[in-house]
Amino acid sequence: MSESKPNWWKASTCYQIWPASYKDSNGDGMGDIPGIISTLPYLKDLGVETIWLSPMFDSPQKDMGYDISNYEDIYPPYGTMSDMDNLIKSCHDLDIKLILDLVVNHTSDEHAWFLESRRDKTNPKADWYIWRDPKVVDGQRRPPNNWASIFGGSAWEYVPERDQYYLHLFAVGQPDLNWENEETRSAIYSSAVKFWLDKGIDGFRVDTANLYSKDTSYPDAPVVNPSEDCQVAFQYFVNGPRMHEFLQELRERVLDQYGDILMVGELPHTGADEVMAYVSAARREYNCVFDFDVVNLGTTTNEGGKKHHAHRHTLPQFKDAVRKAQDLLRGTDAWTTVFLENHDQGRSLSRFATDAPAFRERAAKMLAILMCTLSGTMFLYQGQEIGTYNYPIHWGVEELRDVDSINAYNEVLLHHKGDRLWLKKTLRGLQLVGRDNARLPVQWDSSANAGFTAGKPWMRVHDDYENVNVGNQLDDPRSVLSFWKKMIKLRKDHPELMIFSRDFDVWDKWDQHVFTFTKKHPDGGATLLVFLNFSDEEQPMHYPVALRAARKELLVSSADEVGDYLSPWEGRVYLFNETVLNGA
Repeated sequence: MSESKPNWWKASTCYQIWPASYKDSNGDGMGDIPGIISTLPYLKDLGVETIWLSPMFDSPQKDMGYDISNYEDIYPPYGTMSDMDNLIKSCHDLDIKLILDLVVNHTSDEHAWFLESRRDKTNPKADWYIWRDPKVVDGQRRPPNNWASIFGGSAWEYVPERDQYYLHLFAVGQPDLNWENEETRSAIYSSAVKFWLDKGIDGFRVDTANLYSKDTSYPDAPVVNPSEDCQVAFQYFVNGPRMHEFLQELRERVLDQYGDILMVGELPHTGADEVMAYVSAARREYNCVFDFDVVNLGTTTNEGGKKHHAHRHTLPQFKDAVRKAQDLLRGTDAWTTVFLENHDQGRSLSRFATDAPAFRERAAKMLAILMCTLSGTMFLYQGQEIGTYNYPIHWGVEELRDVDSINAYNEVLLHHKGDRLWLKKTLRGLQLVGRDNARLPVQWDSSANAGFTAGKPWMRVHDDYENVNVGNQLDDPRSVLSFWKKMIKLRKDHPELMIFSRDFDVWDKWDQHVFTFTKKHPDGGATLLVFLNFSDEEQPMHYPVALRAARKELLVSSADEVGDYLSPWEGRVYLFNETVLNGA
């Protein structure tokens, strides 16, 4: 049965903006909110219906705004609260929804709550963060346990004023809030959630959406890396015992008062069965989540590995990861998301396809076909629509700005005493999967600094900005940008097959070069067949038996000419209007 009255966010095309690198309006080298407003007509023309704005809250920027010092104010280089009010109104005037980041696992260590909490053990906010006494080993003070921070090193930091350690699952400047304290939760709901919903935003992308509840006994983690003092401890703070209770409380106490609010969660390190507990519509927790199996391919993130351990995945692994996210819909009341990039990932063109000049544009169009034919709410990341790719391999560590990447490099520098081959290996890993790839300034045109700023950009602009930029592609009907516009429109023209279909089947699971899948109309009677060539060579097409002789219509191809075989990096979509797939 088709979804006759879907929630607004299900069919929405969403576009993520990373404010520091998006568009600078005043020449200070940093993107800002007025710069965003100036590009809204461009986004509307692209087909964007929702904007996800990454953190623009006041922050010391130790982790690019994910360390918030005031939920109710704006980071001054980005603008003012008046600018934010203007952005909200300008989006709504164009019928564009706006969602913000909800970062409530932790705050900045400069937040007023933490400054009071760290003062002593008896202040009114003494229990608003996670504090524990030191261990004493051979007369020496040690952290409460051996947990490793996700950003490297110990997850605990000592504060002399309290003679205690506080927990920080991320950077030292990001102390974890104590969600066990009801007074803390109430303050979070008021300051971080209600404040912005009252201003008229349409929802939140929820950061670290499954980390709030920890194992409050804080046991030592098993030693899996004997050479390290600190150990990966995901099992003690991911999907903890009270996570679902906390989310349902948030829904009942706050969100239900504001209508159809989108809550899309960042949900790493979570198996398919556990994902369902978060996104089942009946449970009323998250509307959908970002499943990370696809973007974690080629990394050892789930095992706590280092950045320099990055490697190339296989196409069958890619297919299986896509299938997992799509299968979430089969026979359930859940919803899913479609994405290949965000602010924490390398560029999809470099990671999942090719950024070789001969095939780069073809490959970008092929990935557009993939994304637009998958079911779920689709998220594009800034610059993805023009085929932005990773920074060049020759860039050195001095060009990097991401705290996670710099920590990874410095850790290798320390442990391997500056060994040149280890450092080279680390830089290669960072160039493939490092977060700086997504944070380079957007390439607006071929003028100085890619038209991002009239001043000196806060980080280096991609070397290839004169070739890959919005200005070059706007009026070129064969450009990657024009193809994305075409695909977004096609997706809207065939919503039941491309967005809402809950029947997704892979037909060539082990093929190392071609990805073939079908989508069936929710009411039957039509089938979508998609071929994607992930190689530099011509490839044959694997037709499901039931479709070989059936009448079909070519909806789209990313190739200039359609032949008997798939050309290198071609994507092709056929529509079968008859009932031809009955479980065949």
